[in-house]
Amino acid sequence: MAPCRTSLVNNVQLVSHPQLPPPPPPPPLTWEPGRAWDTDMAASNYSLRVNRELLDPSFESYRLSLDAIPTYNVELDAAVEEVKLKDTHYTLEHMRAFGMYNYLHLDPWYEDSVLFVDCKGRVVSLTVTLDTALGKPREVFCTTAESSECEDRLCASLSFTSATWAALSDGTGRLYLLRSGKRGEGSNSKWEPLFSEDLGEPFTVLHSVSHVQDGLHTMEVLLLRIQKDLQDTKGSGYSVSLEWLTVTNTAAQGQEKKYEVRKRRVLRGKSVPHYAAVAPQGKGLMVASDKPFVFTHVDGCAVDQKEAEPMEVEKTDPIYFWQQTGEDITVCVRTPKGLTKEEVQFKLKPDNISIGVQGFPPLLQGQMFASVDPEASAWIIKNDKSLEVTLQKRSEGPMWPELVMGDRRGEYVMSDEQAALIHERLTHLTSEDLNGNPEVDKPPCNNQELEDCDVFPEDSSSLTHFDAESLKPTQVVNLGSNQYLFTVDVNPSEMPCLCLRHDVDALLWQPRPDQPGNMWEHIATFNALGYVQASKREKKFATCAPNFSYASLCECLRRAFIYRQPAPVETVLFNRKQGRQIGQVAKQQVASLDSDKPILGFRATNERLFILTAANLFVLKVNNN
Repeated sequence: MAPCRTSLVNNVQLVSHPQLPPPPPPPPLTWEPGRAWDTDMAASNYSLRVNRELLDPSFESYRLSLDAIPTYNVELDAAVEEVKLKDTHYTLEHMRAFGMYNYLHLDPWYEDSVLFVDCKGRVVSLTVTLDTALGKPREVFCTTAESSECEDRLCASLSFTSATWAALSDGTGRLYLLRSGKRGEGSNSKWEPLFSEDLGEPFTVLHSVSHVQDGLHTMEVLLLRIQKDLQDTKGSGYSVSLEWLTVTNTAAQGQEKKYEVRKRRVLRGKSVPHYAAVAPQGKGLMVASDKPFVFTHVDGCAVDQKEAEPMEVEKTDPIYFWQQTGEDITVCVRTPKGLTKEEVQFKLKPDNISIGVQGFPPLLQGQMFASVDPEASAWIIKNDKSLEVTLQKRSEGPMWPELVMGDRRGEYVMSDEQAALIHERLTHLTSEDLNGNPEVDKPPCNNQELEDCDVFPEDSSSLTHFDAESLKPTQVVNLGSNQYLFTVDVNPSEMPCLCLRHDVDALLWQPRPDQPGNMWEHIATFNALGYVQASKREKKFATCAPNFSYASLCECLRRAFIYRQPAPVETVLFNRKQGRQIGQVAKQQVASLDSDKPILGFRATNERLFILTAANLFVLKVNNN
């Protein structure tokens, strides 16, 4: 059955209104001469802009394909170094950070090249060019022997800083910065450690980047720790720490390279971040988490918390009010008292609107949710202190969830008729009886039948961009019900992408910190993947191909699921119910591994899917391009 794509408000049949009731009068405003009209909101008021051209509202479902997936098996010389949680690591955050760790690392700079750390402390690499001649994984680096003696050690972690550098944690608290040279097929050189330092408590490496700053080679490394918090008497007793290191080559020109830590910045929060990465050139930091993070220390000195708490958004009165019917929209904009029509600056295009007062920044400006008819729209001044705008919808019927994309400075006002109709429609969901309205031919709601996709966490997760200089958030997105799914490297020279659930789909977002007006760009869509993944109760990892040709999920044992993008069909197919011809089909495939070992790593390239267990590395040929 195809997933439902319409929201609740779109299913409500609205009655026609002879005359739309006016919005409530705006509160009195003061207009001080010489002061600009304050329309700027706090940095945290930002929304993700969905590219509707990348959505497929006609998508129906995935068709199960029985086509065989060629699978190749590489037996490992030594088992993968799996570090299991101890009895003291009982919290949900320990499980998220270390219990679900992906032990397989994909090198984004070299196609079809994967690495992992085995039980001997060796960093092992395998690059595939011919599936039928895989060869053996080769050792590129080995950590010190005493690393296995640490009682509180974590899993080893690896991050590819650039095409010739990598950052490695041995799980005991030691960080290696390794000059690898050009990696990939044909490279037999061992990696050279040019920085090795014990940084205290054990950590994992989340992300790293390399750049040249002031003529010096510099590396930014982001570390994750879960530490005891003595001040937390009501929670788990642990806090999550992110440490952002800046390591620079301090040697003079012509001398041997010498790398030292130049700056250390620490953030703290109460939840393990879903996503955390350093911006190119080290100009910022992005964190997606259920609970907010704040900078607490810089180079060992405490940060003034009063300056480091911009997460709270000051509550201000709405600048405008708006309401709608199936045919039109009415907007009431607050303006200075005594406004004349000559001072009004009003521009309206089918998809954009701009409302302002002469001599001041626009009060309402941007792209509207849908198109309107400018010829049938109008505005008037009401009571000398507000501007009322009537917009005629181009497409009658659908209700808009927002007026201007990303603008949260207004308040939506529902008419009495709309409220009464919605209340009637929802009576059976709130009644004490099993079916509050037996005359309505609808089944009662049973909360035991709710899927994981219908339940959202209590805490509202957010995606935050921190500025490197001020250490303050510049933009914060409230993700709300946009469940985080996975992270993937699409372009190694840019920040990793994050995949979020929007309605039933999965949308891939590319962070672009150099574009403050569009810091997160919607670059790909995986149809209905958000709905599908919620049904996989044994799901452990999820990922996608860098060229977006398919997405894939794997369970804890054996099975992997592949969901391909819709592709033209070679034969003529018809929908028997609707009698229409089907031009494209999206295929689903299931791969079952010949192994009873838990899956420890899962990565995807454009052509292959790599699955790691303790004793084997499986290579699945997904595409034959």
